[in-house]
Amino acid sequence: MIDPKVLTLLQDKIQVLESSDEMIYLVGPIRLPVNLDGETVVFQWYCWLNCGELACDTERMIEKLSDAELAELQQSSVLVYGDFDTAEDALIRFHSICHTGDIFGSKRCDCGYQLTQSMKEIVNHGCGALFYLANHEGRGIGLFSKAMAYILQENGYDTVDANFALGFKDDTRNYEDAIIVLKALRQQPVTLMTNNPRKLEALLNAGLNVSERRPLWGDVSEFNERYLKTKVERSGHFDE
Repeated sequence: MIDPKVLTLLQDKIQVLESSDEMIYLVGPIRLPVNLDGETVVFQWYCWLNCGELACDTERMIEKLSDAELAELQQSSVLVYGDFDTAEDALIRFHSICHTGDIFGSKRCDCGYQLTQSMKEIVNHGCGALFYLANHEGRGIGLFSKAMAYILQENGYDTVDANFALGFKDDTRNYEDAIIVLKALRQQPVTLMTNNPRKLEALLNAGLNVSERRPLWGDVSEFNERYLKTKVERSGHFDE
């Protein structure tokens, strides 16, 4: 039995959203001070949970969380800045989790740069949201498979052929849940930061009003030059 005080504190912070085949619990907003280039910037943080196997009642959901082994599963989240729900235009980024780039600062990709730079641009714009998407590692192949793909890349394969050689598609990422959460948080137009036409297409196909697309290139080096070239020439990314 959940303490009524706990339930009262949490209920107003939890929304239940419907997706095509399951429910999504969205918890937030939660005040989150972030160190951004030595300055403290306050975002509002949300996290969401796909709950197809959990109760759709908030109290039952909380009671069952301890049995759900959530620490072994990835959950996505979003950092919101400014008056996101009502501002005339907002800058957004759908950022796929990258263990090596985001955490370790790997130079083999540009993910770490894109993560930090998108947060800076959102703050400079005055309003926006960074969606940090779980289960997208290695364009959807997972961290262990990504490690094997790196070994192949060190032996002449590009990123696309390495994925193919391991039995995967080039890109299996899905943005449906993030789009559902975005619609719950904002109805006004958005400007999307991306070099990936599939992200733009996903938003447009979902009926979202995308007023503009902004490129997010940078941090080019000898370590990721081929990777970035492959994105454009083989994965169809915009080159500007």
